[in-house]
Amino acid sequence: MLPLAAAAGLAWQAVAGGVWRAEAPMAGKGPLASVRVVALRLDPRQVRFELASALRDQSTRGAWTVDSLPAGALAGFNAGQFTGPMPWGWLVRDGHEEQPPGRGGLAMAFAVDDSGRVGLLEPEELAAHRERAVLGFQSYPAILVARGALPGALQAPGRGVDLEHRDSRLALGVLEDGGVLVALTRFTGLGPAGEQLPWGPTAGEMAAWMRARGCRRAVLLDGGMSGQLAARAADGSMTRWRNWRPVPLGLLVMPRGSPISSAITSPARPAGR
Repeated sequence: MLPLAAAAGLAWQAVAGGVWRAEAPMAGKGPLASVRVVALRLDPRQVRFELASALRDQSTRGAWTVDSLPAGALAGFNAGQFTGPMPWGWLVRDGHEEQPPGRGGLAMAFAVDDSGRVGLLEPEELAAHRERAVLGFQSYPAILVARGALPGALQAPGRGVDLEHRDSRLALGVLEDGGVLVALTRFTGLGPAGEQLPWGPTAGEMAAWMRARGCRRAVLLDGGMSGQLAARAADGSMTRWRNWRPVPLGLLVMPRGSPISSAITSPARPAGR
């Protein structure tokens, strides 16, 4: 299946069944020309998703990073937003709801139901999907709703979102064909040493980028010093875009049919960015 985003200026490389990877400058000129986007296109019919954390013990979440991926993972990135050492909001793993939904008009939930269907749900939609969810987590702010529209908070200043703030971003979107698009930004203005600096697009600019690549709904995950991603290349090697801050929760992309990995992972430090 050819990714919809291929029509929007990205040169996709197939790296595994159901996984494509692309990298490109965010813009050809202006301030965003010094921002590079690493993007993944995922086909939920060929991959499955798994939430994982590095547990220090049975009572507390640990510090997950992209160095914690299990050997069979195709990709992984930090999931959702966080309150101290715990994920914020709704959390479902292996069909068990571990945390109830959080409240907020800009909250959006990533959910996989018992048929394997993947979706991004607005707050008023979540109740109807909770019983069928086998995996789910919330994040905020939503940046695309209702078939690619900007939420009201992003349409004018003073509605709860700082429209001028620039930061490194990690965004998760759903395409019209049901595929998933993940995009991580990296600052390139100072060379490799500056890639982890928390500077990049505004929320509105990130929304526009995701919409231009075919997303109908999209939400920001924790960016800034938390945004991190790892993805395999066609030769099987793993590239990691690390960051300074470990997080409580990661979303793994696994081959469909692979066994569930242990929730307790041991961070490794293989070669990578």
